Amino acid sequence: MPKASAGQRLPHAAHGRLVDTAARGRHRPSVARRILLVGAGGIGAPAAIALAHAGVGALTIVDDDEVELSNLHRQILFDDTDVGRPKLAAFTDALARRWPALEVTAIVGRALPDTALGLCAGASIVIDATDNFATRFLLADAAHLAGVPVVHAAAVRWHATVMGVTAVGRPCYRCLFEDPPIGPAIDCATAGVVGPVCGVAGALAADRALRILAGDTSATGAITTYDGLADRLRQLPIAARADCPLCGASPTIRGVLAERYMPPECDLG
Repeated sequence: MPKASAGQRLPHAAHGRLVDTAARGRHRPSVARRILLVGAGGIGAPAAIALAHAGVGALTIVDDDEVELSNLHRQILFDDTDVGRPKLAAFTDALARRWPALEVTAIVGRALPDTALGLCAGASIVIDATDNFATRFLLADAAHLAGVPVVHAAAVRWHATVMGVTAVGRPCYRCLFEDPPIGPAIDCATAGVVGPVCGVAGALAADRALRILAGDTSATGAITTYDGLADRLRQLPIAARADCPLCGASPTIRGVLAERYMPPECDLG
């Protein structure tokens, strides 16, 4: 990875001071940390921008889709000339133009039961910027089993939700939602989504990831919701469930089994 020059480090100095303060003296995110970002779409793009501006040194990005004209209102790293291109190619090109010192690893594909554990195991933290419950539950399980913290981010219509989870959970995603919903679920393909709401979700996801990497325990244990119509941001604490199948006292989820997850029905953002 190219070494950042003094000029490249300067824009991150103020952020670093804030993170140091928030973490009460703990180490702030360094270039040695690698963030796994699953989903290069409406949430992944603003999250990547915020992380790059913060001085994160390495990103691994996973996606398998192409840029579509109808998605440009929320996928803010792309423009008209990218339509039809693989998202990862357009995504990495856009990041390289603005942050040449950022090390980007592009993995064409999806987080699947046979790949998710390996993806998570090589990361310092996972950002789940996907758009279906199957992959959210898969990443929740895989990150926990790999001993890696995860931030879940979602947006639909005028609403965004973000939840940071420590490597040990307590609480984790399954403490809030025990299993994937049965039958059709609301998503961006069927209900639509407002572009700026995706931006809020991505920014909050990046914030939670940076704070978790800095050792800030207040970035976990709650779900943050944003209501774009009411312009209201709320944080609701989540209680760890003693009987949680993933992080409870006697967990039953000890591996990633394909039958535990329904097939995705939407793209990655």
